[in-house]
Amino acid sequence: MLKAINPRPLTRIGHGFDSHEFREGIPLKLGGVSLPHTKGLGGHSDGDVLLHAITDALLGAMAAPDIGALFPPSDPKWKGADSVVFLREALNRVRASGYTVCNLDASLILAAPRIGPHAPAIRNRVAELLGVNSDCVGLKAKTPEGLNLENTAVAHVVVLLQKEITSKKTRSKNTRKSEQKAARS
Repeated sequence: MLKAINPRPLTRIGHGFDSHEFREGIPLKLGGVSLPHTKGLGGHSDGDVLLHAITDALLGAMAAPDIGALFPPSDPKWKGADSVVFLREALNRVRASGYTVCNLDASLILAAPRIGPHAPAIRNRVAELLGVNSDCVGLKAKTPEGLNLENTAVAHVVVLLQKEITSKKTRSKNTRKSEQKAARS
């Protein structure tokens, strides 16, 4: 067996993807924010495609099992669950491995509702959950023109993680406060 050249890289990149179909009678949540719309996203949990894709991106960057393996849709325990629970577990794994989130970039693909008016709230909520500044959260929305996805929401996310250079004892107060705030969210 070959010995790893760089067993603990300073940075890691993860990609996450999720999609759900719109359904009547379900509230719509994207990025942990409830949005006014006539339909919500079907799924075993709350169907938040953005938080699901972020969760998978974080897990993927750590070469951990994906969201479906950790929170199987066959388990009734996760029926209707708030997707923040999944994100927190992935973030705990990232931090336990000594990494922090640098930034993420997300693309939402959906015909409606228009994301533009809600983008600042979504970016702020995602930043709060991850314990980063909102200028470290990129969010774009596209329509699925010609793709026959008018009744579907799709999310793609790329995340960059960085190895923590300092020990937990020497981290700044601001970092600890940011992490505590994210853990309470």
